[in-house]
Amino acid sequence: MGNRIDSHQHFWKFDPVRDSWIDETMAVIQRDFLPEDLQPLLKENHFEGCVAVQASQSEDETHFLLDLASKNDFIKGVVGWIDLRSENVEERLQFFSNQKKLKGFRHVVQGEPDDFMFGTEFRRGIQALKTFDYTYDVLIFERQLPAAISLVKDFPNQRFVIDHIAKPDIKSGSINSWKKGIEEIAKFDNVWCKISGMVTEADWENWKPQDLKPYLDIIFENFSTDKLMYGSDWPVLNVASDYKEVVKTLEDYISKFSIEDQNKIWFENAISFYNLSD
Repeated sequence: MGNRIDSHQHFWKFDPVRDSWIDETMAVIQRDFLPEDLQPLLKENHFEGCVAVQASQSEDETHFLLDLASKNDFIKGVVGWIDLRSENVEERLQFFSNQKKLKGFRHVVQGEPDDFMFGTEFRRGIQALKTFDYTYDVLIFERQLPAAISLVKDFPNQRFVIDHIAKPDIKSGSINSWKKGIEEIAKFDNVWCKISGMVTEADWENWKPQDLKPYLDIIFENFSTDKLMYGSDWPVLNVASDYKEVVKTLEDYISKFSIEDQNKIWFENAISFYNLSD
């Protein structure tokens, strides 16, 4: 598979109750976003495919994304949701295990108490993922990095990817405690990181590429180009930017890298992390 892969985007049929996180400040994304909306953007920016990631916490969401993936070839993989804390987690994983395009799972931990990832039930669920060779997407705020470090350390055989570079407060420019957490978590061989979701942590109205640069510098210093992958976080990015601008920001940043390293970031790492070539 040549060509770029967007390792992180979402689809939804907008539901104001279920999607209450999309508040009035995000009015621009209070509508449906479906494959026919994304496909032209992918094409225009030289992307061959994408990975659709859960946005709501239900098995219905997993079925919804798998259904879209079955009808759209360019959706190469799905990161779904199951209740990892459930007693029958193995049974649910077994149920989904015949779904070729289902590559991993995610829980919206950023909305949970800071000690959530220490929970026994949650950890039992993480343990079960390995049996089926599923990945786990770590969605956290910067303050939850210590819990994430403990998690990845205790499950050395589980593949983890950090979404949105662990959401540092780019808008305020604070960087030091986030930097310490990134330096620590990047030491683990089982951890990858998505270059995604940065513009929405910056000042939506006024961000510039140089606001992101110090954060990108730290990500690239700590994660090798073997461990980083591009994700747009479309359509959430629309509150602060547009698809093309987000792509261009990373293109400019890595323009001096070798073609080999650029290819790793644009598609090779996503393909190997999520087994997208199956």
